Amino acid sequence: ASYEGNKDIVELLLDKGADVNAQGGEYGNALQAASFEHNKEVVELLLDRGADVNAQGGRFGNALYAASLRGNKDIVDLLLDKGADVNAQDSFYGNALQAASNRGKKDIVELLLDKGADVNAQGGEYGNALQAASYWGKKEIVELLLDKGANVNAHGRYGNALQAASYGGHMDIIELLSAHLSNRQ
Repeated sequence: ASYEGNKDIVELLLDKGADVNAQGGEYGNALQAASFEHNKEVVELLLDRGADVNAQGGRFGNALYAASLRGNKDIVDLLLDKGADVNAQDSFYGNALQAASNRGKKDIVELLLDKGADVNAQGGEYGNALQAASYWGKKEIVELLLDKGANVNAHGRYGNALQAASYGGHMDIIELLSAHLSNRQ
């Protein structure tokens, strides 16, 4: 019901004693499912009824990660306001910043950084947010991360960010990262 955005059914289930933090299934819990599927009203209801904003589990690790991956800024903002850990580690991309960077969600990357996301946090498939953005050719994100102090030489699956951009075949990112490294010397 949370995944489908059916607030009335979710409310009925909660009124009948359903555990708001029950774990199971692909999405781990109702909050993560609603966050992934852009169901803000259900997210609000679940949080009002005591859902653990930092609960771990399921395919996407946590609700903030799921909302960041899917690009729903309103839900990301809501989760952060309710105490979501901006640097929580879990799942494929490592954290919410890496997921948003990988998908090129600039508004969410900015929001996460403004709320204290560690620009150089390590973990996940690409090692860090800069490598994720570099590998996928997300130039605006690469520029933003560099402006916020991302370490070009931090290591991950593809070596460093320059190697990740090379592996992804993104000449514009290679040039940007090379210029950044030249300017720092």
